[in-house]
Amino acid sequence: MPSFLDLLYDEAPLSAFDERLAQAEQGLDEGEAAVVRSEYDVALRLRDLITRMRSREAELSALYETASDLTAIRDVDTILAAIVRRARQLLHCDMTYLSLNDEGDGASYMKVTDGALTREFQTLRLPLGTGLLGLVAQTGAAYFTEDYATDERFVHKGYIDEAVAGEQIRAILGVPLVLDGVVIGALLAVHRSVRRFPQSEVSLLTSFAAHAVVALENARLFAELDEANRSLTRHTEAVDAAALAHDRLTDLLLGGGGVAEVADVLSAVLDGSASVWTPAGELQAGEDPGLDWSTAVPAAVSSGRSVVIDGGLVAAALAGTEHVATLVLRRDDPLDLAGRRTLERGALVTALVLLFARSVTDAEERLGGQLLVDLLEADADSRERLRDRVRRHSASLDGPVVVAAATIDGADRHRASRAAVALARRMSGLAGEHRGAVVLVVPSEDAQKVGAELQAAIEALGGTATVGVAATSDALHEDRLVAAHGEARRCLDTLVRLGRRGEVSDPAGLGVARLLLGDNDPEHVSAFVEAMVGPVREWDARRGTGLVETLEAWFATGGHLKDTATALHLHPNTVTQRLDRIGELLGAGWREPGRALDLQLALRLARLQDV
Repeated sequence: MPSFLDLLYDEAPLSAFDERLAQAEQGLDEGEAAVVRSEYDVALRLRDLITRMRSREAELSALYETASDLTAIRDVDTILAAIVRRARQLLHCDMTYLSLNDEGDGASYMKVTDGALTREFQTLRLPLGTGLLGLVAQTGAAYFTEDYATDERFVHKGYIDEAVAGEQIRAILGVPLVLDGVVIGALLAVHRSVRRFPQSEVSLLTSFAAHAVVALENARLFAELDEANRSLTRHTEAVDAAALAHDRLTDLLLGGGGVAEVADVLSAVLDGSASVWTPAGELQAGEDPGLDWSTAVPAAVSSGRSVVIDGGLVAAALAGTEHVATLVLRRDDPLDLAGRRTLERGALVTALVLLFARSVTDAEERLGGQLLVDLLEADADSRERLRDRVRRHSASLDGPVVVAAATIDGADRHRASRAAVALARRMSGLAGEHRGAVVLVVPSEDAQKVGAELQAAIEALGGTATVGVAATSDALHEDRLVAAHGEARRCLDTLVRLGRRGEVSDPAGLGVARLLLGDNDPEHVSAFVEAMVGPVREWDARRGTGLVETLEAWFATGGHLKDTATALHLHPNTVTQRLDRIGELLGAGWREPGRALDLQLALRLARLQDV
């Protein structure tokens, strides 16, 4: 037969102890039976003590695990769920739940439940002071009821009682969650049968409530720490972005970049789409953002700061008080202060870039214009010494060149001169003002085309140009540039005297009118002859042919082929071949009446010069 000690060791149920007592008392006298009952009482006390110790060990273990969770787990919902679950297990209750107070709404709402049967109860909100939960959440004192439905100490509301009945709740124990003297919620344990709650269960639930408060406070502190870390990260990123923008904008300035590069840098570092506009509202760089930004420009100019608009920002590029450009940044998200300062720094760099470009243009205009004047007014020896200056100016005047001289109507002459300088720079030439006209000298063989391009550049400014043009080869050799400039100026003067403003013409285009209306001398006559029939005369001189004679005979016979052949004692086919060659040398349209008159006059003048 096992002893009471054996039963204790085997963790036998209470019925085993009662059975052992009944068996031991059989056949014993009163004294021996008293001894056995004394051993039985001691064994039961030991059994109760062991049970309490094990229960306490389980409680302490659960509290320790909960404390460990507070340091190991940062998810407050996970910790609260563990607290509610462990409280239910240790109190051996049917359901536990935790509520938090909503001071703004004046209610306490379910945060976590364990063992709930209905969805309605899990989303229940109780006005503070209503029901046992509302009373605990409001007063900050622990309460319990053996049977909630019949307890008149609490304010009962219909929808709350229905939710309680749906969960079959009878006995409820609630303890407050208190943080720095303020009640923030409650922790409750529920039985679905009528019973009391001993003080040990109240103390245990209070301990779990204390852990829940720590978890909630840790969550708040962690949230503040995370936000501080995110704020620091954002600040660090903003500083890094500002430093990157500063470096790239500085490199851009040192590298001689333009406004297009500024727009690219700002678009990259500010994660948006930047564009640069003239004060008149014309796009200079970037892409049109499609935003209504023009109304924000006055505020940006007056404040010197960026102005927020719908979908982006606007900043003014200022040179002192002069508004030289407008920067528009399209961006989906608002820009922080560091980003706005970066945009404003970009506007400052844009102003510097434009001022530098303006200074370079002014310097090139002055230097190029002075060099052009020196070339036109220097003697032959000095002009040879100017070749190095021409090359240093990136101009190419060693081959065929065209000289254009223009008068300007309807546009500022200084702006027109700058437009001519820009055109000359693109064409590797020179331009400037000389003796009241805008003069352009560029490498080309097509005089009419050059004149048309100069005319188009002036028209872009809203003005009208009357242009005389002349072509020559190796402009820096002897006096060819000066002679070509004289030809161009005489063409210009003739156009003006004929009232043909807004036109472009070379000497061939004006013909005899240039002689009749111009201020001519023998050199001008020779230039006219050269312009009209020079290629034909040069061909005869080099090849010993008779093209000039054929041309004179053709005009003398009124353009009749057979009569021309008879006069020259040539076969008509030979005359035809010579006329074809003349057409190649003089160009199409030489037989037209106006051009024919000029050619006949030139041939007669040539005969007179040879006499």
